[in-house]
Amino acid sequence: MSFRALSFEVPGAQVDAWSDALLDSGALSIDVADSAAGTPEEVAIYDEHGESGAWPRVRVTALFAADADVAESMARAGRTNGYEVPAYTVANLADADWVRATQAQFGPVRIDDRLWVVPSWCDPPDPTATNLALDPGVAFGTGSHPTTRMCLRWLREVVSPETSVLDYGCGSGILAIAAAKLGALSVTGVDIEPQAIAASIDNARRNGVEARFVAVDLLGNAAFDVIVANILAKPLVALAPLLAQRVRPGGRVAVAGLLTPQVDEVSAAYSPWFNIAPSRAEDGWTLLAGERRFGLATRP
Repeated sequence: MSFRALSFEVPGAQVDAWSDALLDSGALSIDVADSAAGTPEEVAIYDEHGESGAWPRVRVTALFAADADVAESMARAGRTNGYEVPAYTVANLADADWVRATQAQFGPVRIDDRLWVVPSWCDPPDPTATNLALDPGVAFGTGSHPTTRMCLRWLREVVSPETSVLDYGCGSGILAIAAAKLGALSVTGVDIEPQAIAASIDNARRNGVEARFVAVDLLGNAAFDVIVANILAKPLVALAPLLAQRVRPGGRVAVAGLLTPQVDEVSAAYSPWFNIAPSRAEDGWTLLAGERRFGLATRP
């Protein structure tokens, strides 16, 4: 089967309206990307809610069946939103093995010399290393993002056979699975999204590790030696008192998903309970890590 690909640029604030209207007008799928990708003006981040509107201008690509009237669909979408139809291009896409084409975009991800994330359709580059079998999917966390890589490297440093680990906001379960493969005594992952819990359970089974994945409200009152939370700055600030209660005195915490300019705000939120500081940084993202102080602490 062949397809037609419609591409155009719009302001970031309009992208959701255009995407919805095109889907209603016959588009089979929509892809959005920063119009400035690959240039010095590229905005390589999402806003706190992961919305594409964080990009000043967005390139929208809509996929249609080969016999679709793309011009009419575009005109109809413009009328629906009350927007002037922007300049656009249409390209014909020949038949292809889309599964193989998609898989070809994702290969093994090297975390360090002894730790890899390997999709199921690839052979491990180093069979003797710690290899996390993980496919790209609906849940966040494939090892390709700097925050995930930093968390994985940190876990390698702190996990031991005596360590209990909590992955708060587990996504795909990659951090919890890594902790289990690195020899942690026990591993728990929590998330607010049912899809993330299901994906994590499936990925743990695929990797042959034991880990418990539950919704946040089913966590109970357990405390842990190590907590890792790879989320975003605003929820990390709000979660500081809760995570402090979950880390045993002398235990360790790592929080990631924050941009370098957000370090001071997040550090201040955790400093009443933790000796916390930047541990590593990559591509504009920072990981904060520290130890839980002994004794009680309250916010100043």
